[in-house]
Amino acid sequence: MKTIRSLVAMRRWRESAVGRVVLVPTMGALHHGHAALIRRARRLAGIHGKVVVTIFVNPTQFGPREDFASYPRPLARDVALCAENGADVVFHPSAEAMYCGDSSVWLNEGVLSQTLCGKSRAGHFRGVCTVVAKLFLLAQPSDAIFGEKDWQQLAILRRMVRDLNFPIRVVGHPTVREPDGLATSSRNTYLTTDERRAAPRIFQELQAAASRPGRLDQATRAASAGIAKIPGARIDYVEAVDAATLEPLKNRRMPGRLAVAVFLGRARLIDNVPLPVVP
Repeated sequence: MKTIRSLVAMRRWRESAVGRVVLVPTMGALHHGHAALIRRARRLAGIHGKVVVTIFVNPTQFGPREDFASYPRPLARDVALCAENGADVVFHPSAEAMYCGDSSVWLNEGVLSQTLCGKSRAGHFRGVCTVVAKLFLLAQPSDAIFGEKDWQQLAILRRMVRDLNFPIRVVGHPTVREPDGLATSSRNTYLTTDERRAAPRIFQELQAAASRPGRLDQATRAASAGIAKIPGARIDYVEAVDAATLEPLKNRRMPGRLAVAVFLGRARLIDNVPLPVVP
């Protein structure tokens, strides 16, 4: 497996690469959820294709009071995980390489990013769209794999690819969970022992609420009430949204997601589950 640091070297590698290229963008601190994405990419790339994993803690998607400085960066362990799961290339650029000091051109998505996490994380999706577009231009993949845990990010990137005519397929991978149901996340390491014990209740409450018969507002109220009982939990949002547009879901005749963001100690945890379609 090859590790690449510079943009020039990445472009040169791409010029010489043959076959299908499948991209897995990450911020590092990799876990078995990322490993599943890499294995999915390996299957898509096939024997003759290439899998590129990017490891880049993107400063432009962090707010001023968020955890950019403390975000874990275990590079050697991450590179080993990539190799073990079938990556051909790890691209690990510096922030200085990815952004000029006087950068003034950014990618903004103006509709889907205004709800859910976008309400409380101003500028977050501007940073996400900009860095992912840069990675797309550098790696020129045929496919890019993203986890469904961040459903809003997945929807926004699909819209970006559609609207800017990127010749790339954005592939969503089902949320990977711990045995007790907690969605895998690099930020799970922030949880104390007691918080980690309580955290799976978020998924349990989402599942129970999504399976309730009746109106959507009853489901969201049930999820909110259950999550509010988790010791130390502070709810950012609990919302039922259209799976494609992220607009408030009006009825269950369209595919939807029940999405949540919860602060638990130092960690901000996000999760979502599908809402069953009711004819």
